[in-house]
Amino acid sequence: MNALWYYAIGFAIIWIVALVFRKRLVNHGLEINFPLLMWKTKRLRGFIDRIANISPRFWKWFMNVGIVVSFIAMVLITYSLFFSLSTITQTPSVSLVIPGVEVPGSPIFIPFAYGIIGLATVIIVHEFAHGILARTEKIKIKSIGLLLFAVLPGAFVEQDEEDMEKSSKIAKMRVYAAGSIANICLFAVAFLIMTSISTFIIPDAFNENGVQIQKIIEGAPADNILKEGMIVESINGHEITGGSSYSDAVSTLKPGKTVDITTNTGTYNFTAGKNPNNASVGYMGIQGVKHYEIESSVANTYGNQLPWIWFGLVDLFMWISFLNLAVGLFNLLPMKPLDGGHLFEELLDYKLPENFVKPIVTLISWFLIFIIAISLIMGLGFNLF
Repeated sequence: MNALWYYAIGFAIIWIVALVFRKRLVNHGLEINFPLLMWKTKRLRGFIDRIANISPRFWKWFMNVGIVVSFIAMVLITYSLFFSLSTITQTPSVSLVIPGVEVPGSPIFIPFAYGIIGLATVIIVHEFAHGILARTEKIKIKSIGLLLFAVLPGAFVEQDEEDMEKSSKIAKMRVYAAGSIANICLFAVAFLIMTSISTFIIPDAFNENGVQIQKIIEGAPADNILKEGMIVESINGHEITGGSSYSDAVSTLKPGKTVDITTNTGTYNFTAGKNPNNASVGYMGIQGVKHYEIESSVANTYGNQLPWIWFGLVDLFMWISFLNLAVGLFNLLPMKPLDGGHLFEELLDYKLPENFVKPIVTLISWFLIFIIAISLIMGLGFNLF
């Protein structure tokens, strides 16, 4: 069954249960204002207070650096989005990523389990960081909770609006920057763990031997010709010994040209299509992963199954790092209601009168929303130009 059906069924069950047991659940913090479903609790406020009180001075100085990093990242990610306008018809800069779902035009497929865990870490560290900095700045937290906007899940830390308004500009900026900086920090930690496993453990325990076909896109040129699980040994005469040689061989493919692939089960050929993200590049429609064989000494000591867990950990930390970096940077775009929009507004408010600040932020926000919307539409295969 298509993964989208699991999401649809899951969200349908949540809404049905919420509506049927509405009166009972209201007493447990549930709020329903269709299409918004919210669950609030006050239980974790003490935990956030304890973390904030460990060293308020450290949190403030750490987030002072975080504000600087946030504005640098804001400039870079905004420049990248503007620059993407020149190639938006060939390579859209923004893509939908839904764990377990093959999104048309998106170069990224996130496995369901890894994606759900990765998104959970994004939400948890992001919202808790906002809460920790809010309490460090003596801003009350009303509640903590989960939300569902129609079918879009999320989480929140609800700060006291009066306390927030009374706070200094630098205090507000620390709170706004906290979420994305926490995501970027988690990205660094997860990336370090992933790199350490890939660099120091896997090479000693396994031998790299070709590329294995992990997934074949339905309707792609290779569909019904190649099979999942085949080991690719050569492409158009280019020997495939690992990931780098596979990438080099794939980069030489041209649309409309014959592709000759030798695998461990035989030789196959088909005509390359056009890459959905770049029409000038050949496309097979297969997703490959490095193929490894376990070292005999390792197998003799730990067996033939247990050592493979290292690859699962590499994949897990890879998606945790990727999702935290992607969401953290995206959230720093200078557009409201993102944290980057609030940061940008507070920065402008230092020098410009309020009647100038809000129109500027609103104009930039709508312009960025337009670019993102066009990029998503183009990525889904709707040619507007």
